[in-house]
Amino acid sequence: MEPYSFDPKRFVVVRKALPAGDYSLVGMEQRVAVERKSLQDFVQTVIRSRRRFQNELRRLQGYEHACVVVEGSLRDVLDGRYTGGAHPNSVLGAAVSICVDWGVPVFFCGDRQTARQFVEAYLDRSARTNESEL
Repeated sequence: MEPYSFDPKRFVVVRKALPAGDYSLVGMEQRVAVERKSLQDFVQTVIRSRRRFQNELRRLQGYEHACVVVEGSLRDVLDGRYTGGAHPNSVLGAAVSICVDWGVPVFFCGDRQTARQFVEAYLDRSARTNESEL
């Protein structure tokens, strides 16, 4: 997937391999993480690659600010608008499990552009929250 681009005047996003997630902020790589998934990748990950993803969730749950952002809507999930044959209830159950059992929120953002805007706002708020704690 093509990486998101953000307004560099707001904050600096890490552009290297991270301990967890796909996006973080410079100097906050151990505190802030966003794991980004296309809808198809989310379905594949939670159904077929569960064990590997659980290792990622284990790392994310230790962060002050962490979430999973899906480039697809909950309606897309419930209507089965993905390939692979996973039942929509299984995908929904996996998303709920991530939120409840792992304590990592999952945000279904509808499409790539909406997800990018959400991630930018999430990182911006995380940066401002951390600044106010100093």
